[in-house]
Amino acid sequence: MAVPPLGMIRALLLRYVLPAVAAVLLVALIGVPALDRLLTDWFRADVQLRARLVMTSIGEPLGALLDKSDTGDARAYLSRVAGDERLLGFIVCGPHAGRVLSTAAMPSVVRCGESDTAGADKSSTLLRTPSGLVEVSRFELRTPAGAAYTVLLAHDLSFIARRRTTARYLALAAIVAAAAALALLAALAVRLVLNRSMRQLLGDISRRRFLDDAESPLETRPVLRRVRQLLSELEAKQRLEIDFRENWTPQALQQVVREQLGSGPILVVSNREPYIHNAGTDGVPEVQVPASGMVTAMEPVMRACSGSGTWIAHGSGDADRLVVDAHDHLRVPPEEPSYVLRRVWLSPEEEAGYYYGFSNEGLWALCHLAYVRPEFREADWQQYVGVNEKFAAVTAQESSTDDPVILIQDFHLALLPQLVRARRPHATIAMFWHIPWPNAETFGVCPWKRELLLHMLSADILGFHTLYHCQNFLETLDRFIECNVNHESMRVTLRRHVCRVRAYPISIEWPPHWLARAPAPAAARAAVVKRFNLVPDVRIGVGVERWDFTKGIIERFRALEALFDKYPKWRGRVSFLQVAAPSRSKLPAYQTLQRHTLAELSRINERFARNGWVPIILVPQHQEPREVFELYRAADFCLVNSLHDGMNLVAKEFVAAREDEEGVLILSTFAGASRELVEALLINPFDVPETAAAIVAALEMPREQRRLRMRLMRRTLGENNVYRWAGRMLMDVARIRQRQQLADWMETG
Repeated sequence: MAVPPLGMIRALLLRYVLPAVAAVLLVALIGVPALDRLLTDWFRADVQLRARLVMTSIGEPLGALLDKSDTGDARAYLSRVAGDERLLGFIVCGPHAGRVLSTAAMPSVVRCGESDTAGADKSSTLLRTPSGLVEVSRFELRTPAGAAYTVLLAHDLSFIARRRTTARYLALAAIVAAAAALALLAALAVRLVLNRSMRQLLGDISRRRFLDDAESPLETRPVLRRVRQLLSELEAKQRLEIDFRENWTPQALQQVVREQLGSGPILVVSNREPYIHNAGTDGVPEVQVPASGMVTAMEPVMRACSGSGTWIAHGSGDADRLVVDAHDHLRVPPEEPSYVLRRVWLSPEEEAGYYYGFSNEGLWALCHLAYVRPEFREADWQQYVGVNEKFAAVTAQESSTDDPVILIQDFHLALLPQLVRARRPHATIAMFWHIPWPNAETFGVCPWKRELLLHMLSADILGFHTLYHCQNFLETLDRFIECNVNHESMRVTLRRHVCRVRAYPISIEWPPHWLARAPAPAAARAAVVKRFNLVPDVRIGVGVERWDFTKGIIERFRALEALFDKYPKWRGRVSFLQVAAPSRSKLPAYQTLQRHTLAELSRINERFARNGWVPIILVPQHQEPREVFELYRAADFCLVNSLHDGMNLVAKEFVAAREDEEGVLILSTFAGASRELVEALLINPFDVPETAAAIVAALEMPREQRRLRMRLMRRTLGENNVYRWAGRMLMDVARIRQRQQLADWMETG
């Protein structure tokens, strides 16, 4: 065996080994300090955001306590708030930098007058105490009586050093691992030179491994993988804090938008518009709020994001064109404009194929297990594709930057993520699917299933109501799309694009702004009795929904019939008010449903009505929200027996309307809301006797049990309101944008 010349070995070392060693040392000398700075800035920004959210939550009650001039109550209130392990305490300073009160654990080095001169940023100061670093945030507070105070919040930053040390150890461990791998590579390289018989084989293997590593995405390299792992752990902790500690209000949501997303635009895209203009009897356009769960949820979110939002939707009202400007824009809500509505116009042929055809006869029937056969036609699919293209062009036109945040709503626009991505590659796209996602076998019925799934996967986030729907979606991908599906993290990678699948249970605003002008429950009951000519002292049940085959209206009427059959004592003592807003009346399935409903209504009423009492009263037209909330507040029970529903916000609206803690909710287990409102009377809507028995239980339930059930459900809704729903989604959007910025920073140095 010939011995290679020293020059060859020296060339090998100079060409391959020494540059790699230098790169490792460079990462150790430059990358670790840069990582320290990055994590420190990140943690401080998180603490400052927490301080602002805390102050937003306590400002109003603290101001009221200070106006009472009773510092004891104010100190006790602040001491309860300062229960967080990182929040050390509060100081309240008077107009002349005099200390009014402070909590017990507040460090002595924090004084009223010193924060005014500490650095250029007067809102936040970093102080060193014997026990470590303290972040002091300064806020101005004006009480309801007009008095001016300064509130100082102190946060313990010692946790930064601990986590920074952990990150440093991880980074150094990764460097050591890389160095060990480098030594092994050098040994293999020398052996390659020494062993001529294995040179070609090992050379091929070595080159393949090197090229594979060079061509792999950034996150597969050891140091960056460790960094991303650490960031994921920190994000998980932050997500838990958001889920369980923060009080989500419109102001808190505004903070997220301002602090996490900057001043960039937020675009909501949906088929349904939040306000419809129809011609009134005198020809003047009248405003109507449509009966839509999606609108119920998204409209208060857009009002909370005042000044930065545009809602793009189909202009479906017959007077919609009369009220927009030259750019098809309209400021809404009418009473207090806070965001822009951009209307998209569709021809009758487009609406027939895209909306009535593919969306409703096809996807709606496919995704709801209400046993109505879906209809799929090639012509409808072509219209669906064309309308999605039209929405994508308008969305790109309304984007004032290259990286907008785009929130796509529902199954009408399933192609939009990929179509928008082609026009705005740097956009952050979240799509929320407001209806159930069926199992893989059911979804396989759709002839264009692959096209739908591939377009949806261009989103950064796909949101569903429940974890069950997320799992169904991932199983559908496993069946029909060749991609990398991680079921544990619920991430899908397709062509190096990562789509995150998440469960975001949708909710309503808390409290609903419609309650501000709603009558008291007793007054509402009197008004409802008069409006519907009910007999005196009757017990009232309500059902409110669109006239749809998924809502179980026929089954509801039959349960009422079973009630009066099996429990005759309730004849003449219970009347049920059924609001059924006409929906998609052009479709044969809905026409059949309406005829069937009217036939059952007539049969049951003819059988039981007597002496002016009618068991079931149908209200077959749209009711404005104020009228609906009047019904909620007048009712003894609300029956929501959906055959299949993604969430059903009627159940949540009924609970929100009853601050008197009266009324009983009867809820289908096939509605997503049953996962949260577990104190309701839960039923199988297909079991008519069970539903009838639940109505009796609601009517006979003791007052204390009614109040306890309602109190617990109201607490759940207060904590899990629509601002938390939107805030969680937007925080995830913000993390995706921050991770992309981090990747760009690491790639460019």
